[in-house]
Amino acid sequence: MTTAREFLDMTRTLGRAIRLRRKVPQRSERHSLGRMLSQQAAQRPNDIALICEGQELSWGDFNTRANRVAHQLRDAGIGHGDCVALMMENRIEFLVCLMGICKLGAVASLINTHQRRDVLIHSLNLTNAKCMVYGEELIDAVDEVRGTLDLPDREGYLQVPDRPASEQGAVDVPDWAASCDPSRPGNREDDPEETAEITLGDACLYIFTSGTTGLPKAAVVSGERCIRAMQGMGEVCLNIKPSDRLYNPLPLYHTTGLVIGFGSVLHAGASMVIKRKFSASRFFDEIREHQCNSFVYIGEMCRYLVHQPQRGDDADNPVEKIIGNGLRPDIWMDFKRRFDIPKICEIYGASEGNSGFVNAFNKDCTIGFGITPHVLVQYDADRDEIIRGSDGFCIEVTKGEPGLLLNEVSDVARFDGYTDPEASEKKLVRNVLKTGDVYFNTGDLIRQIDVGFAFGRPHYQFVDRTGDTFRWKGENCSTNEVGEIINAHPQVQTSNVYGVEIPGTDGRAGMAAITFDPDQVSRDSDIDWDGLTRHIDDKLASYARPIFIRVQREQPTTSTFKLQKTELKKQAFHPDAVGEDRIYVRKPGADRYEPLDADFYARIMAEDAGY
Repeated sequence: MTTAREFLDMTRTLGRAIRLRRKVPQRSERHSLGRMLSQQAAQRPNDIALICEGQELSWGDFNTRANRVAHQLRDAGIGHGDCVALMMENRIEFLVCLMGICKLGAVASLINTHQRRDVLIHSLNLTNAKCMVYGEELIDAVDEVRGTLDLPDREGYLQVPDRPASEQGAVDVPDWAASCDPSRPGNREDDPEETAEITLGDACLYIFTSGTTGLPKAAVVSGERCIRAMQGMGEVCLNIKPSDRLYNPLPLYHTTGLVIGFGSVLHAGASMVIKRKFSASRFFDEIREHQCNSFVYIGEMCRYLVHQPQRGDDADNPVEKIIGNGLRPDIWMDFKRRFDIPKICEIYGASEGNSGFVNAFNKDCTIGFGITPHVLVQYDADRDEIIRGSDGFCIEVTKGEPGLLLNEVSDVARFDGYTDPEASEKKLVRNVLKTGDVYFNTGDLIRQIDVGFAFGRPHYQFVDRTGDTFRWKGENCSTNEVGEIINAHPQVQTSNVYGVEIPGTDGRAGMAAITFDPDQVSRDSDIDWDGLTRHIDDKLASYARPIFIRVQREQPTTSTFKLQKTELKKQAFHPDAVGEDRIYVRKPGADRYEPLDADFYARIMAEDAGY
């Protein structure tokens, strides 16, 4: 039953959405993130924009420092359309550098700070970056790949200092050629001429996603997509105002932390508290300290918070509204009630996707409604393929039945794709409901649910990922990529990688069923566990490393000789389901794999294993 207050809130939200729809920006319009920053600086120069590690930056100073970076990058040869790789932990300098890049009409390639060696080399080479701006805190990772990249050894690497605030003085970036010293002759603080010429159709970001196969791919994000998301999420869902303060502990190289979190703040001229890393034990204390009335989340973060020991002041916090994705129904109500969160704006989408879903009406346990035309179609999980009818078209599922989500590609829901055209084409499904139509394949199963009155808008619930990915620690991981890397170990004959659920966690942890070379391994004691662990650690980011390894004599395959995963996923790491196969586990903080014994298995199932 919808109350009068809920109806009023829903009506206001719908009104904001209708007003926003009437002023949808066109791709040819001259507008950009850089111009938005200049406008906020002109309107509220002394208002606080960013807070981080004891430092505050006003909108005016934010704009000035971003302009200095832009002019220095231009002097280094960076221009409109050029790519600049940006690899830095969450701090004020990240956003100053990012906005400096955007003010030139260049494209910021946002590098995951956990990437190392081969994966990092791949990501840096994929976008043909002309230079790399990186944080001093990541110098070891950069030095490991410096000699393999096609960048000038000096001019191509621009390091941003990372010193304690007490030693650093005024926040400024970067540290190349005494670049940002305002007293240095030639250092300019005005908007570059290029800023006025940037259009919404221009690419402004490359955001990496592992997709469904292969190494990470760079999704092309235009200014139009960014600004639409900022308006839709910040204005329609959060109704964020200049007086609001948002707490953001999510990585800024990801869409949720950057476009949804910072983007909402930039659009409204509000302020944001940046955290380098999420801390469950300090989370609400810091929110109270900074009087944040909103925060951005991913579901795993909320689960960590629910699992914290209960405190008498859990509900005593200033939070009025939150926005994010991945909050699962099994903890939704406990989280909402325990911390007294009045409004949860759950969203759904992908960095490379052409549309999304928003829970704008504050309905519980739902990803909300679709913004643009979409369809749920029947999908065969065992064959990993869409089911088509005798007429050749896809078959829609019935209400309440899980189906593969396809978003229609159109002028109002463009698919900008990846930097790789072949990879872009693989994400499209043609002739879905009629000849000639084109849809974006999200790779996700969702279902329609009944949420009561919602102005006739059908609402949905996320069910699962399809295909060869698993999501762990907030990151999508390609099973093909992980398997290929494990296969490169000299003792491994074949590995089959998939995701498995660990009780009390979000997403799926990586698990690898491995068949070892019988000429080298005749029994488990012959396995070089130290060498295999080093190989995995050297080649894979922490979130992509398998938690469990299942040792098999041979790999089950389908009739077409594809590795069979359906049964392996069901059996997971459960000792009573795997027959004679042995299960090994990597415990939290451990430096090698060890046999999964009954005691630790019981701890896993009791949600007491520390994952």
